Amino acid sequence: MSDTPAWSPRRLIAAAIVAFAAFGAFWGVWGASVPRVQRQAGLDDGGLGFALLFVGAGALPSMLLMGRALDRWGPRIAGVAIAALGCAGAGMVLTAVNLASLCAGLAVVGATSGAADVAMNAVAGRAERTAGRPVITRAHGVFSGLVVLASLATGSVASLPVAVPFAAVAVVSLAAGAALVRALGAGSAGQAREHVAEAEPAPSGRARLVPFVLIGTLGALGFAAENAHESWSAVFAHDELHSGAGLSAVAPAVFAGVVAVTRFAIGGLGAAHARAVLLGGATAAAIGAALIAAAPTLLVAAAGLAVAAAGTAVLFPTLLGIVARDVRESGRGRATSVVSTVSYLGFLLGPVYVGLWADAVGLRGAMLAIAALAAALLVLTPALLRVSGLGHRAAR
Repeated sequence: MSDTPAWSPRRLIAAAIVAFAAFGAFWGVWGASVPRVQRQAGLDDGGLGFALLFVGAGALPSMLLMGRALDRWGPRIAGVAIAALGCAGAGMVLTAVNLASLCAGLAVVGATSGAADVAMNAVAGRAERTAGRPVITRAHGVFSGLVVLASLATGSVASLPVAVPFAAVAVVSLAAGAALVRALGAGSAGQAREHVAEAEPAPSGRARLVPFVLIGTLGALGFAAENAHESWSAVFAHDELHSGAGLSAVAPAVFAGVVAVTRFAIGGLGAAHARAVLLGGATAAAIGAALIAAAPTLLVAAAGLAVAAAGTAVLFPTLLGIVARDVRESGRGRATSVVSTVSYLGFLLGPVYVGLWADAVGLRGAMLAIAALAAALLVLTPALLRVSGLGHRAAR
């Protein structure tokens, strides 16, 4: 029997797109609503920063647990996770009246988000392998595009109570979750167990995890650079280039928009080009960060940010694509969870890394530190792909 369950490629691709769209819609609403949630909870900037730590605290353990759940019950659990994320967001905003309640709500949001992240990437990986054509990068493009659209939509209804956009995205998430369960439910659990039983014995312990930890390490470097730009670009524009608050706010939008466009543009490249895409992305990320560091004007900084965004946009989806093509279905959930969890550590630490360098050498020096992360990724990619044994199809 084939190692790939008999879901149709069209059904799997549609499921992946729906999941990524709902996930992007949620985080777009959240990103645009943070200041209002902060005021509702009565927090200063330090309190908000502390509360945001609970997103990561909730996400990391759930990302690891979701891998085992996927391998046991099949991809339909992605629908449950997406629906739970929307409900968690609505519950969070309705109860966030002080620091304690916001921390608790964000921990639940983090847990459901981490689970949904792993689940939808596993569905996209299965779709890519089943269809025999690229899916993951374009699915991530859908996520990025929906983040931008949902952010703009949330801003347009700012006169309404903050709970309104969260209620809307909860309805969207419930509908998306139901559609995913219906599309992927038939035979999922039975097929998953059957393939676990028939699979060849897998290496146990560390030997099974090391290749995915190595790929996740590359993902962590890419995510660290990506989130560093997303978190600090507006601050750089304001503090170093003395732009007004309105112009400074454009910087993250430029970054997110270029990420979305790049993912759609590059998403059609096949497995044979994966290594070239990774090396090209790392090079662009390094050049873009260096250009920002030297930028004399906002226009030059925006150009550097666009180059950096185009570079970082392709890194994590391409790494997931390598794993998707080289991992067995019986262990897809655990492989995806390990790569995603290790990569997510970089996402969490990237802004902190920039903050430490900014305190030591200033924001321009910190931009060079981001360039150093991308340079490290450029150097390490060929070696870690070779050692992991997962990059043999990414030959070019």
